[in-house]
Amino acid sequence: MEERTETKIRVSILDDHISTLEGHAVLLQKDPHIEVVSKLMYGEELEPALKENPVDVLLLDITVPTSLENKNPYPVLNVIPKLLEKYPSLHILVISMHKDRGLIRAVMDAGASGYIMKDDYIVLKDLGSVARTIATTEGIYFSQATHQLYLKSITAQNEKEYHLSPRQLEVLSLYAAYPDATTADIAKKMRVENSTVRNLLSASYMKLNVKSRAAAVSKARELGLITPYPPEPPK
Repeated sequence: MEERTETKIRVSILDDHISTLEGHAVLLQKDPHIEVVSKLMYGEELEPALKENPVDVLLLDITVPTSLENKNPYPVLNVIPKLLEKYPSLHILVISMHKDRGLIRAVMDAGASGYIMKDDYIVLKDLGSVARTIATTEGIYFSQATHQLYLKSITAQNEKEYHLSPRQLEVLSLYAAYPDATTADIAKKMRVENSTVRNLLSASYMKLNVKSRAAAVSKARELGLITPYPPEPPK
């Protein structure tokens, strides 16, 4: 009688730091129920990799460069909902060093299944269990620190003035990643009309009290509402 083999949970990792990338892979491979399918360092590698090898869980660092040539952060607020529409069974776990509560909320509103910090070492030691929990229970996973930040983002009164909609944050995220893009370029990426992009920008200008696209992107970064620039490497 042929022995029945268990289907493993397939995982892809996107992180631009090779030590972190390999460290996550080592932790996951300790779990016999998990298979690491791909390890990626640039955002624009992600969609082709998933098309070739779909996965159940994506571990996502939100400040990876868009490509080797484009060092601006990958527009995750656009990418997350697009991936979830294309792959309904995909679960996205963000592992980041960024503690901006507005950004945590924006990522979760975009459809992520969880958010943990890169210095949450106790949680990371059991990364395989976290991935299995997200993949098998359809649940949401926060570490204690990020859960508190997420709750504060919902209840904080002083953030109401700057509460941009997910679509407004998405368009600013795209312009941050592609600063030279035209309105038509961004509309194509969002699969909307040019007028929709212009309306989203206009509304974001009003909420942020700015008068230009560059100023809107800059202020959204400053407020921690979209992915910030990565820190400068040590000299």
